[in-house]
Amino acid sequence: MTVDYRDHYPAVLRWLSHLVDFGLMLGGFSIVTLVFCNAWLRGFAGFDLAWSLEVTSFLLLWSTFTGCAAAVARGAHMRVTEIVERLMPFAAQRLLSIAIDVIIAVLLISLIYTGYNISVHTWAQKTTVLYWPVGLLYASMPVGMALTLIFHLFNMVFDIRNPVVPHGTHSDGGEALL
Repeated sequence: MTVDYRDHYPAVLRWLSHLVDFGLMLGGFSIVTLVFCNAWLRGFAGFDLAWSLEVTSFLLLWSTFTGCAAAVARGAHMRVTEIVERLMPFAAQRLLSIAIDVIIAVLLISLIYTGYNISVHTWAQKTTVLYWPVGLLYASMPVGMALTLIFHLFNMVFDIRNPVVPHGTHSDGGEALL
């Protein structure tokens, strides 16, 4: 069962989620526009914009990691629960879910730490065309994972406070107990 958590977010988190969505929309539009214009220029005008490849790669990487945060806010990451639901009692399923959420939080913290170190160590390097810091490219990982962690922690607390009735109880695939 997927839960769109954004309806349950406090105003600050809802605002942050909308800001991430707006950035993704703007980034996606920019990527499509840059790639289309560059391909058109190469095909019809005989030249291309050298800087567009660097900008596109920056936008793609930032969109990837912030997109992870947007998916977590929507509860849209895939979970396969059928086997666990059939083999484990409800209480064990809840404990397993909490354990998985804690493991994910630890993994996100590890990715933030690692991404930060990579970004700091590559900040002095410059890209070949625009001379932007390479660390800015790698900063997408700690920033995106920090946003993901913020949403994940709220979702985890929400799930603990609002347990879900198992699928077998309801024909619609599960329902939160409120």
